Amino acid sequence: MREAILNTAAEMFLNYGFKSVTMDDIAEKLGISKKTIYTHYSTKSKLVLATSHHVFENINSGIEEIRNKKQNPIQENFEIKKFVIRHLKDEKASPHFQLQKYYPKAFESLRTRQFDLLESCISENIRRGIESGYYREDLPIDFISRIHFVGMMGVKDKDLFPVEEYSHSELMQYFLEYHLRAICTPKGIKILEEILNEK
Repeated sequence: MREAILNTAAEMFLNYGFKSVTMDDIAEKLGISKKTIYTHYSTKSKLVLATSHHVFENINSGIEEIRNKKQNPIQENFEIKKFVIRHLKDEKASPHFQLQKYYPKAFESLRTRQFDLLESCISENIRRGIESGYYREDLPIDFISRIHFVGMMGVKDKDLFPVEEYSHSELMQYFLEYHLRAICTPKGIKILEEILNEK
């Protein structure tokens, strides 16, 4: 039952937002009483925290599967982007923004885990890119991985990038191209442009 609650809550929170969805909504969708949810999660805040980490674990597993393919590091970036956007439903309901605004403790807890995952993922991608000649040799890996994280979080800022003007997938595409053009060698740019021309 716990898993069913998490899966349903995740689906609803991502589609409609953390603030909009009530415990009643989740119970109704599951066809159970609200009391049953409260036996597993005593408050909505606890359910939000558990759901956030549940979604994170699912995304982490998917990213690991992509990384295990050991494909071209530029292509890997695009595959991860595509997977995350699909999994987060293109962030139509601005879950990141709502989590930050209404559930700051859950947001901070998740942000720490996101940073640890992304830093190791990006650092390893950059090292492979340098070794294979797709990325410049002189890159400060730690700085680039951190600035990548800051940029990924920054494009989720709805004040800077209003949803009426930008879709999340569009912003991720712009950011990824911007990031890769900054770190690629001519050999890497050639691959990047081939990938962009396919889309």
